[in-house]
Amino acid sequence: MAGRTDRASRLIKAPPAAVYRAFVDPQALVAWLPPAGMTGHIEHFEPKPGGRYRMTLTYDAPDRSTVGKSSEDADTVEGEFVRLAADSEVVQRFAFESDDPAFAGVMTMTWKLEPAADGTEVSIVCENVPEGISAEDHATGLASSLDNLAAYCEGRTG
Repeated sequence: MAGRTDRASRLIKAPPAAVYRAFVDPQALVAWLPPAGMTGHIEHFEPKPGGRYRMTLTYDAPDRSTVGKSSEDADTVEGEFVRLAADSEVVQRFAFESDDPAFAGVMTMTWKLEPAADGTEVSIVCENVPEGISAEDHATGLASSLDNLAAYCEGRTG
């Protein structure tokens, strides 16, 4: 049975080319992608169609309400770039590592970058979200990542 589909979007006050660069530069990606309360580490990164990467997101202060899916304090994902269209689209497929089947699985994220009057409208569609990730937690995490992306691309700091 396929998981659900979640969506989020935000206006980023930066041109599409600047937003796109934040997806294909590993240092940029770990600066903005981890939601609030987490930090990221990239072990491998190949930004090309079919290219893979491995990222571990670690909770800054794990507690009972933020138990990691891969280990007690972290989530590790194997990512693959499915499609890269410069300045307009990034499609990624993620395999979540977890002993709990509710958190394991493969999710596809499609990021669309559309020029807007004040910058770039960034929309995310997440398909086949594992059932263990609550819709509320996922919405909060996506919003946090979009806020981080805006701050990164707009030259603001946390």
